[in-house]
Amino acid sequence: MAPGIPAAMERPHFIGIGGAGMSGIAKILAQRGAKVAGSDAKESGTAEALRALGATVHIGHAAGHLAQDASCVVVSSAIRADNPELLRAAELSVPVVHRSDALASLMQGLRAIAVAGTHGKTTTTSMLAVALSELGLHPSYAIGGDLAGPGTNATHGEGDIFVAEADESDRSFQKYDPEVAIVLNVELDHHANYASMDEIYDSFETFVGKIVPGGTLVVAADQPGAVELTKRVRDLAGVNVVTYGESETADVRVHKVTPRGLTSEVTVVLNGKYLTFTVSVPGRHYAHNAVAALAAGVALGIPAHNLASALGKYTGVKRRLQLKGEAAGVQVIDSYAHHPTEMAADLEAMRGAATDSRLLVVFQPHLFSRTQELGTEMGQALALADASVVLDIYPAREDPIPGVTSALIIDAAKRAGADVTAVHDRTEVPGAVAGMAKPGDLVLTMGAGDVTDLGPQILEHLSN
Repeated sequence: MAPGIPAAMERPHFIGIGGAGMSGIAKILAQRGAKVAGSDAKESGTAEALRALGATVHIGHAAGHLAQDASCVVVSSAIRADNPELLRAAELSVPVVHRSDALASLMQGLRAIAVAGTHGKTTTTSMLAVALSELGLHPSYAIGGDLAGPGTNATHGEGDIFVAEADESDRSFQKYDPEVAIVLNVELDHHANYASMDEIYDSFETFVGKIVPGGTLVVAADQPGAVELTKRVRDLAGVNVVTYGESETADVRVHKVTPRGLTSEVTVVLNGKYLTFTVSVPGRHYAHNAVAALAAGVALGIPAHNLASALGKYTGVKRRLQLKGEAAGVQVIDSYAHHPTEMAADLEAMRGAATDSRLLVVFQPHLFSRTQELGTEMGQALALADASVVLDIYPAREDPIPGVTSALIIDAAKRAGADVTAVHDRTEVPGAVAGMAKPGDLVLTMGAGDVTDLGPQILEHLSN
């Protein structure tokens, strides 16, 4: 039986309750019986789902939305100091709790698996949530994206396992005390919060140092940043280190990944025995995510062959190479990739899945700071496509940086030999892409912003 509600969380108010991370915590609290309230900038399916669980969701931000009897106000790092509900909380002396502390409180008393890394967290967390559910273990989980099957990013389960996506972007993953921690990769990102790779390594070392005594670190054996992290923490007292990957020295070795259209067949060597299972999404990097999930489950004592079979039930996460539909012989697929490594991995996965098709990409850069630091690499990744359309930068929580525009990416893409076009008016994109596409082509909408909304519009234009 899972624990109840922490006292501070009995009547929480979430600012930005519709966000991927915030909504998951709110859902779990509502399912546990808390009186949940909050606000968000606009209506959404997430807001409706929260209301269906009994939560009060206000649209827009106003001081009056915060009830005087609120037990706390939950915020993420994206909430600005001048938010009227945050100012009202100070007037009422209502405690302000960071999202990561709220999530950490929900994990107390449970066997936590925390999934970290610069890329692949959502997919790996989702694979674990699906597999453990399939095995009847009734896990709780909090994920940064909606599962394609259950269609939700979080749930309160009656079992004793809690699977959580652990966000390194603002160092919030340092708040958790997992029994098993997964580190998929370590790369420089989130440039507003990290000035160097040394800062990144220090942050991940702190995260690994929070593993409970006798717990396990599952870490990639092939990715350079993860290998360096392993060297730094290998002798950490009381922590078992399990490596996975294609390296001959990996504890869980990836023997072979065989593409099967939009799925893959994966064979691993574990304890000297071969084990083969299916991953229902294409691409080597997703296969490695599944192997990380397998290793984590085994670390909890779950039989490997049971886990392997259950992992085959995973059908994807929204926005992670999600097929949006097909029209006029053209498939439209959506990708959340926004870092160059993710972009290249998804583009290579699509190449492997459809070797005889043209690949057309609609890319929306995410954040000015990321574009400033990684724009050249983003442009180089786009050279893997047959043709690309690049939108203006999606600012999210950032203010513009002088001189930083999508032109940085476009220029780099052209230097790499890419066929790339800038489109500043996003309303022109669906028609332009539909005009480019031919039967048999794949269209990939890519980015962490609202580029995802263009997929259905492209399909509509293709239909017409």
